[in-house]
Amino acid sequence: MQIQISKAKGFSLLEILVAMAIMSILAGVMVIKFAGKTQEANLIKIKTDIKAIESALIQYSADNFMYPTTEQGIEALETKPSSDPIPSNYARQGYIKLNDDPWGTPYQYAYPGESGEFDIYSLGADKEEGGEGLNSDIGNWNVDQIIRQFKTGEQQQ
Repeated sequence: MQIQISKAKGFSLLEILVAMAIMSILAGVMVIKFAGKTQEANLIKIKTDIKAIESALIQYSADNFMYPTTEQGIEALETKPSSDPIPSNYARQGYIKLNDDPWGTPYQYAYPGESGEFDIYSLGADKEEGGEGLNSDIGNWNVDQIIRQFKTGEQQQ
């Protein structure tokens, strides 16, 4: 009687470890290569949102001959304000559907603005006034400068 020993075909432990090491190295390279792209995309989203809010404010002003007050906020672009001064020619559907900034915080608004006729800004990644880099207030007065600095590597956080 002969006993047959079958050789199972598969990968050895060494082969599996080598494959895992290669995958880990590739994953590390990908993280390093694309880590800054999320932050850059956040800045571009802020710029796009601010431009959309500016356009809605201009339309609001054209219809009502005034901008919303700081107290009414940019929410006045989405829902007709009930506090004075009440706009007389408010658009039925409102002027814009407001989005939060990339960090989940509502955009801030001031009229009159400190940096222009009105200020529209994100509090930044730290969700607090002030800060530096991506934690700074990013508004209609400085968003282009912050994007340029980020792209040139002057302020990566």
